[in-house]
Amino acid sequence: MGTPPFAAESLRTLVEDGYSIAAVVTAPDKPVGRHGNTLQPSAVKQYALSVGLPVLQPESLKDETFIRELQRYNANLQIVVAFRMLPEIVWKMPELGTFNLHASLLPQYRGAAPINHAIINGETETGVTTFFLENGMDTGKIILQQQIPIGESDDAGIMHDKLMTLGARLVERTLEILILADGHISALPQHFLTETYEVLHPAPKISRETCRIDWTKSAAEIYNHIRGLSPHPGAWTELTAPKGEKLPLKIFQSEKIFEKHSLPCGTVISDGKKHIDIAVSDGYIRLQSLQPSGRKRMNAKEFLNGTKL
Repeated sequence: MGTPPFAAESLRTLVEDGYSIAAVVTAPDKPVGRHGNTLQPSAVKQYALSVGLPVLQPESLKDETFIRELQRYNANLQIVVAFRMLPEIVWKMPELGTFNLHASLLPQYRGAAPINHAIINGETETGVTTFFLENGMDTGKIILQQQIPIGESDDAGIMHDKLMTLGARLVERTLEILILADGHISALPQHFLTETYEVLHPAPKISRETCRIDWTKSAAEIYNHIRGLSPHPGAWTELTAPKGEKLPLKIFQSEKIFEKHSLPCGTVISDGKKHIDIAVSDGYIRLQSLQPSGRKRMNAKEFLNGTKL
C-alpha cells in the first residue's frame, strides 16, 4: 500500500527479488493539467501495472466494497509505505499483521514530513524504521531500524532518494524476518525509546507558512530551513523591489557567511553581478539557487542579469 516514488521503490525491490504480491493498493488517479482533464496515476500504480499486478484505488479505505475485495485476496501480510492512515479493520486483516516503513528513527519525527523536519532542525543523522501498525500516528511497535548520516550540504531531495533506497532494503529484511518467524517476533514498544530523548520532535505536514523564511534567525537555522525544503516545496521570501513592489522568491540553495555587522535582519546586499546576500542575526545568507514567481529556477548571476535590487 503506497502512492509516491518512495513507495514504488519498495514494491519494485520485492517484485524483482521474487516475492509474491497479491495486490497493490494506491490512491485514485490525480487530475493534472490546466483544466484537470488528464488523470495521472501514482508511481506505485504505474509500476504495478507494468508488472501485471492487480491495483485497488479506493476513495475511502472504509468503503465496504473495497474491504470485501481486499479480504478476497487473503494476503497473510500487508506492507504500507507513504500512504494514508489505515482503519483498524484493514490493518488487522492479515494473520501476520501490517507493517509500515517510516522515514525517520522513530519515535522521533512522527508525522507526514519526517525528512524535511529532520533537516530543518539541523539533525546530522536520520534513518528508516519498520513498525507494526496500531491506532495512532506512527506509534506502533518497532521491528527494525537503519541509521544514515545527513551531510552538511544534503537537502531534502538528496535524503529522500537515500532513504528511499535504504527503506526498500529494510522492508525486504523485515519481510524475511516475519516470514521466518511466522509473524511471531519480539517488536519494541516505542515508549521504551521515548524515555531516552529529552525532546521528541514532530513532523507535521508542511504548510506554506512553514516554508516562509524568518530572517531574524541565525545563519545556520536559515541555511537548514532552506535545504530542508529543497527542492520541494521550497523555502520562500519576498524581496522589495526599488519601487516598493514585493517580489516572491523561492530559494533552493544558499551559503552561510558568519560575519559581524550592524545591519537590520533582512537587508539585501548585492554587487549587482554575482552575489545576493541577506543580513541575518550572525552574518549573511548568500543566495545561490532561486526562482522568482512565474519564472524558471536560476542561479544568482542569472537572476541579477534581469532584476535590479
